[in-house]
Parts: sequence; structure tokens; C-alpha cells
Amino acid sequence: MQHLVDRAARFAIDFVEGLETAPAADLEGAWELADEMRGGFTEAGRDFEELVATIEQARAKAIDTAGPGYLAYIPGGGLFSAAVADFLALVMNRFTNIAMPAPALTQLEANVVRWMCDLFGLPSESLGILTSGGSMANLSALVAARVDRLGDEFSKGTLYASDQVHHSVVKAARIAGFPVGNVRSIASDRHLRLDVEALAQAITDDRRAGFTPFFVVANAGTTNTGAVDPLFDVADLAAREALWFHADAAYGGFFQLTQRGRDRFAGIERADTITLDPHKGMFLPYGTGALLARDRATLRRVNETGGAYLHALAGPGEPPDFADYSPELSREFRGLRVWLPLQLHGVGAFRAALDEKLDLAELVHRELSAVDALDVPWEPDLSIVAFRLAGLEGDDRRANEDLLARINATRRTFLSSTEVHGHHYLRVCVLSHRTHRARIDEVIEIIRRAAA
Repeated sequence: MQHLVDRAARFAIDFVEGLETAPAADLEGAWELADEMRGGFTEAGRDFEELVATIEQARAKAIDTAGPGYLAYIPGGGLFSAAVADFLALVMNRFTNIAMPAPALTQLEANVVRWMCDLFGLPSESLGILTSGGSMANLSALVAARVDRLGDEFSKGTLYASDQVHHSVVKAARIAGFPVGNVRSIASDRHLRLDVEALAQAITDDRRAGFTPFFVVANAGTTNTGAVDPLFDVADLAAREALWFHADAAYGGFFQLTQRGRDRFAGIERADTITLDPHKGMFLPYGTGALLARDRATLRRVNETGGAYLHALAGPGEPPDFADYSPELSREFRGLRVWLPLQLHGVGAFRAALDEKLDLAELVHRELSAVDALDVPWEPDLSIVAFRLAGLEGDDRRANEDLLARINATRRTFLSSTEVHGHHYLRVCVLSHRTHRARIDEVIEIIRRAAA
């Protein structure tokens, strides 16, 4: 055991220390390597050093999602302290989705979700669950709303989101049994925020047509550009129309720790459910999502089924049996990877890091806006800046994809692209805890040269 841990620790430390100079992406020969690595397992086992070498070889041929140059999609930094927490959790292998087998460890997870609920100003009767990510959180929220507002006859239920909503909402509707046609895509305004007047009209039209509006999603930071919907106005409309108000804050939610985030998220405290991804805004390993629910009783009513084999595990109610509030029964002890970093580093470290990301995004927007060759149409609400080549007419995909290829070819950064209202844009998303001013200055210069 000591040998395995020592060798693994050396691998991990060497990896982290090399991130500053490692290529942001190296996929040359990656598919060929993957093909070479096809195969099964030996009867007698293999030497650990040989296996580590295999892992190292496979790791090198990848996009470096843990590095400071990763500004694509939504970065997830992968805190080292969270990895240590996972190591401890997996070695202990305690079952915490029901409290009785490990009440004190379950309480640590309960502390995490209570902290999240308090962060968003939810009432004392609220509760959270940790999920594998935002997709599962969005699905759980939609199913809770379906059962609460529609019961078993839900074929006429309609749900609403802007044309900038994450694709997982449409997927959740399909999995939850709704025809895709029951998902109403509401036009966003020129700032790419949900148009509340258009939303109100769509609800009115659906009621007249015999449908039952029941669920509205507002974005607290879109994946495309980081735009924040008018949360307070959506909350008002949802209250008037008796709709379940869900806030998808998977990307942006933890900016709530900052003053700028709280200002931009005004109204989110009125949501019935909130999706969060600690593996984004808290820099934790992939596979760490969360759903917060204003009314824990509704969440329990939707998910609790029971089984005779579980009766002996019934506890006093606190800490909660999270399995009664979640689709999952068996899962890993996710809470420790959130609890340990918060305790070790302190909440202030996360707040300072997120404020830094907001500052860096404002810097990117300011500097790229000064480049004549670029069109940078939206000031960042959070930490995403979208841009494209200026002066193009017609289909601009090819030219902007060529620009993206020139930028990523430097191997000092890795950006991604998207489509917004028929145009092709590149994106800079600043969210890794390892991305600081020096790398952003370098990336700005790379973009300038590539655009020229």
C-alpha cells in the first residue's frame, strides 16, 4: 500500500507542477494511441510502474482540461485538495446516501448542502442533494415539478426556457416523458437574456390552446456567453402564473460568493429549485453537481419509494437520508470532496478566486474590443467573452473556425466555439483556478496575432 500511494503521489505532484508549461492540448496521434491501447486483462496482473507509464502515456495525448490555458467550454479546475478528499472517501468506502451506516460522515455532506442553500438565501425547510452534474440536477428538478404541478396526467404540460438554455433541459424533458414539442424555446433579447414579455405571451397562448404551463427555466449564466436572465422578473411572472421557477446556475452559480455575482443574480433566492455545478465554479473534479430545492418535502415526495430491505436503516431524520430526495441509492461519498476544500482553504479563497475570474473576463473583453479585426458584441455578465472576426458577410463559420485553429495551434491555450443567432463565435471562458493574469495577457496577444 505504501508503495502504491507513494508512486501515485509522485505522479500527481509531477503532473500538477508541469501544468504551467504543458501544452494546452496535444491530440497528435491520440486516436492511434487509443487504438493501440485496445485490449483485455491478464490473469496474473502487471507491475504498477508499467501501469503508471501507460496512464502517463494516455494522459499526455489529450486536451489539458486541468491547465491554466484551458479556456474552452466551461473549465473545471480539479482542486488537488478535492482529489485528496476523494482518495480518503474511496478508501473508507462508507455508504452515506442513507444516514444510519455513517451518520457523522453524512452530516458533513449535510453541512455542505446547507451552506449552499444558505448562500442563495433559501429558507430553513430547503435541502440540497449532490449529483453527478448539472444534467442530472436539471432532470431531478423537472421531475419534481412535473409530479408536484401535473401529477400523473402530464401530456399537456409545457415548459419554457430561452433559446440560450443548456441542451440538458431539452434532454431532461425527453427523459421525463414530455414530447420535445412541449418545450417552448423563447427568444432572447439583444443581450441574449430571456425576453420576459415573449415568455408571458407564450404562456397565454398555450393556456388558450388547452396546454398546462408549469415550469420555467431561467439562466444564471448561459453556456454560450454567460448571460444572466432577468431572474427577478421571471420569478414575478412564475408566481403570477403558478409556474415552478427553476434557475439553471450550473456554470455561474458560485459567483454568488462575490458582490458582483449577488447583484446580477437578484431574484434567484425566489427559485423553487437551483442547479449548481461545484465542478465548475468551485473548481472541483468533474462529477460534482448539486440541486437545491426550496421545499424539501416536495423533493422527498417525488423520490421516496422505500423497500423492505431498507427499513432497518431508518434514522431519526437528521442528518437526512439523501436517497429519499434523489434518484440515486448507491453512489460515492461526494460530500467530502466539497467539505474538505472549503474547510482547508476557507470560503474566502473561493471568493477571491472568483472575483479574479470576473476581473480577467473584463480585461479580455476590454482588450479584444480594441482589436479592429474583431467583433466583440456583448459585455460579460460573468466570465465568458464571445467574439468573431469583424466585417464578414454570409456564412462566417469557415473563417472563424480557421481563426480558432490558429489560436489553438499555439498549444498555449485551448478555446471553443458556438453558434449564436446564426453567427459563429469563439469563446474565452475564464474559470480555472490555475488561470491568472500572465496567461490571460498571453492569450490576448495570441488572439490579436491570429486575427491579424
